[in-house]
Amino acid sequence: MSNEATGALTARSTGADAGNLGYLALGLTLLAYGLLSTGLFSGTSAGNSAHLAHIVGGLTLFIAGLWQFRAGEGFTGTAFTSLGAFWATWSTASGVGKNAAGLFLLLWALLALTLTAASWNAGLFSRVVYGLLTVSLFLSAIATFNTSGGLAKAAGWIAAASGLAAWYWATASLTNSAWGRDALPVK
Repeated sequence: MSNEATGALTARSTGADAGNLGYLALGLTLLAYGLLSTGLFSGTSAGNSAHLAHIVGGLTLFIAGLWQFRAGEGFTGTAFTSLGAFWATWSTASGVGKNAAGLFLLLWALLALTLTAASWNAGLFSRVVYGLLTVSLFLSAIATFNTSGGLAKAAGWIAAASGLAAWYWATASLTNSAWGRDALPVK
C-alpha cells in the first residue's frame, strides 16, 4: 500500500482527514476569484475577492494542509499549504507592478503544473481541479503581462470551473461519507 493510501486510511480512522475542508476552501476561493475576474457582476473585479482569498483561501487552506501533513498525506498537505500561501500572499499584494504580479502568477502556475503531474493517477477530479488551475494561472500571468482584459476574463472562467470541480469533489465526498453510499459520483 502506498504512503498516500496508508495516510488516507490512518486519517479516516482517526477522524483527522482535512481533505474535504481543503477542497471546499480551494473550491469556494477559486469560484469567487474566478467569477469576480470575469466581470459577470458589474462593478467587481478579482480584487474584490481579496478578503475571502486571505481567510478562506489562505488561512483555511494552509491549516488544512498542515492537518493533512500530520495525518501523513504528503500530496494534499503540499497542495493545500502551498496554495494557502499563494492565496494569502495574493490577497495582500495590491499595488505591485504588472511585471511582478505576472511573474508571481507564472511561478504559481508552475506549482499548479507540479500538482497536476503529481495528482495524475488520483482520478478525474484531481486532474480537472489542478489542470484547470494551471491553465487559469498561466492565462492570468499572460493577461497580467499584456494587460489583456479578455484573456483575464477567460482565465477567470477557467478558475471558476476549477473551483466548481473542487467544490463538487468535496461535496460528493462529504455526502457519500455521511450517507454511507455513493449518492454523488466522484470517479
